Amino acid sequence: MITGELKSKIDQIWNTFSSGGVSNPLSVIEQVTYLLFSKRIDDIHTKLEAQANLLGEAIENPIFAAGQDHLRWSRFKDFEPERKFEVFKDEVFPFIKKLNGRAGSSYTKFMKDAVFIIPNPTLLDKVVNMIEGIPMEDRDTKGDLYEYMLSKIATAGRNGQFRTPRHIIKMMVELAAPTPKDIICDPACGTCGFLVAAAEYMEDNHKDMLLDVEQKAHFHHDMFHGSDFDSSMLRIGAMNMTLHGIDNPAIEERDSLSEDHADKRDAYSLILANPPFKGSLDSDGVAKDLLQVANTTKTELLFLSLFLKQLKSGGRCAVIVPDGVLFGVSTAHQAIRKELVEEQKLEAIISMPSGVFKPYAGVSTAIMIFTRTDSGGTEEVFFYDMAADGYSLNDQRNEIKDSDIPDIISSFQDYKAGKGDFSDKKAKAFTVYKEDIVKEKYNLSIKSYKEIEYTEISYDAPLAILNQLDALEDEIQNELAEIRSIL
Repeated sequence: MITGELKSKIDQIWNTFSSGGVSNPLSVIEQVTYLLFSKRIDDIHTKLEAQANLLGEAIENPIFAAGQDHLRWSRFKDFEPERKFEVFKDEVFPFIKKLNGRAGSSYTKFMKDAVFIIPNPTLLDKVVNMIEGIPMEDRDTKGDLYEYMLSKIATAGRNGQFRTPRHIIKMMVELAAPTPKDIICDPACGTCGFLVAAAEYMEDNHKDMLLDVEQKAHFHHDMFHGSDFDSSMLRIGAMNMTLHGIDNPAIEERDSLSEDHADKRDAYSLILANPPFKGSLDSDGVAKDLLQVANTTKTELLFLSLFLKQLKSGGRCAVIVPDGVLFGVSTAHQAIRKELVEEQKLEAIISMPSGVFKPYAGVSTAIMIFTRTDSGGTEEVFFYDMAADGYSLNDQRNEIKDSDIPDIISSFQDYKAGKGDFSDKKAKAFTVYKEDIVKEKYNLSIKSYKEIEYTEISYDAPLAILNQLDALEDEIQNELAEIRSIL
């Protein structure tokens, strides 16, 4: 949790960029990541130096070679503005671009098309000094600061991308309950919010994991996988993972739906995602095995097909889908829902109010949770009708007291544990038997099953109401006559 003082410092950086001519939120974050990374590699090199001096040996695999000391953050940060600008633009930034996976970070793998756009020495000097003034020794603080910066992205991204609210991500991770043995993937990872939240969950709920040598190696190198086709988002996402302490996540630049990248199959035990709802794709480029599940060009359906292919048998998935996936009447819509109900184990549908993704979009969405079995297993489905998520449902999204999230988590956990009674379809949480879903042609909209409790209101007969209106009219006229007499 970051303090108001630290938030204020980040706000100052943001305002400085804006007044300096860099106002696009994604551009601001990208420029900051370049600076943060240059600071990070200097810190790493400093530790290597200290270790080598302690052992009386030469540095093994140094980041900076002889004659490159001026490229280190600890050196160039104190240069006068003109020289600082020239050194960073002409030497430090190209140096970072050429690291290509070195320095213990996946970040540099996505630097080939990165562009340095800070326009002048004054702006760079101010931002470097501000970053230097922010305490970043603690990993949690670094991660929280970066998340706070990401929260400032207040415009929709390209290709249907928009940032998933952090509290929704954390709820989905709680519902999915990752374990130390999981291999976790987000095939449309963007800023890697789901992967970061899963890592935080592991650290909070499986503290001994990082004390075991094998499990620690799994955590840093094999547990987290993400892909996206936007290299700018991958740079931001990779830095997000780095600042949250994940050394070498498997982040890749790829179009997960394409035939060219159809190799990742039966690979993961948990998928957490909010894939883009872009509309339609050209079917010629879509992986053929995805079209076998649902013959469609709609991305929201193709991603569900992809998840079923990428999950191992017994693997779980928690995914955000637009409401249309739940009740769409096309052959493809019905086919994917039938697949989930009949061939897999569909566990939960959590309906969210339409304001959850404002100001990006007002679309109504739901969280779908299922397990790949390839042999069925759906006996009943847990439904929850979320009315509030702790924030106002308008564009401002101000924090409020009302939130169903704690109840959603506890209710689903009780349901999974066989506790509680979820038979009342008038309640927020209830279950629906598979046979009832089949009768509804696999419609998964909560409105098809939730019972609305109506309160009977009795009114007077029309003639009695007219008599009451006449009496009121007489009373008004009498009072007007009294006022006239006074005047």
